[in-house]
Amino acid sequence: MSAPERLLAPFVTGVVIFGLWEAVLRWTDPDGFVLPAPSEIVGALIHNWDVVYRGARITGFVVVTGLVAGVVLGAVAALLVTRFRTANETITPLAVAVNAIPIIALAPILNNWLGVTSPRSNQAIVVALVFFPIFINTTRGLTQVDRSQIELMESYAAGRFRITREVRIPNALPYFFTALKLATSLAVIAAIVAEYFGGRQDALGPLITQSAGLTRYDDAWAAVLAGTGIGAVLYVVVTVLERVAMPWHALIRSRGDRP
Repeated sequence: MSAPERLLAPFVTGVVIFGLWEAVLRWTDPDGFVLPAPSEIVGALIHNWDVVYRGARITGFVVVTGLVAGVVLGAVAALLVTRFRTANETITPLAVAVNAIPIIALAPILNNWLGVTSPRSNQAIVVALVFFPIFINTTRGLTQVDRSQIELMESYAAGRFRITREVRIPNALPYFFTALKLATSLAVIAAIVAEYFGGRQDALGPLITQSAGLTRYDDAWAAVLAGTGIGAVLYVVVTVLERVAMPWHALIRSRGDRP
């Protein structure tokens, strides 16, 4: 299927869903309903564009910086636990323990440690959420390698570094990018939830809570829409990077789809 054909189905589905959403709300006209019509949300986004755009820039900075730091730390930790047994026994239990801590409990503590108005606390929360899926998936990709490939490299007297570079890392790339796509959504969620407890007051998180508290639900949903846009843009960027880093993987999938 060509790119336009692949985009047609989700586009049509989205038009149908938003059309039904708009039609149902206009037909029922609920009083004080917290879910405005799509046209009202878009209108609020246009009307408050300066405020929403400024909030998206602030939140987007936290999302991107936290995402990059979490990805780097997760990938490095995966390489370490694959190479060293001591690192595996140390890092893996710690990563599981950190992942089990809820954001709501972690955010106030980090705000007190790093400063209520500082972005560092929110960035740390994003790092904590992004780290685990990157770490687990990349570790799995580095370890689940066909033994025959390792034996072939060893027959050519390849060292561990070369085996890791030419066999383990290429094998781990599909696992890594799968986790990275998931991490883009987690980073946006973590940043906005963390902003409920601290950070700049003109970010998307406070904008959502303040608008909802004043029953300006269209403004709140406009900020939610901006956060969704950040996540969508990051997902598209990751998809492009995946195709650049693994052109062979896309070719194999396209051949596998053919009858």
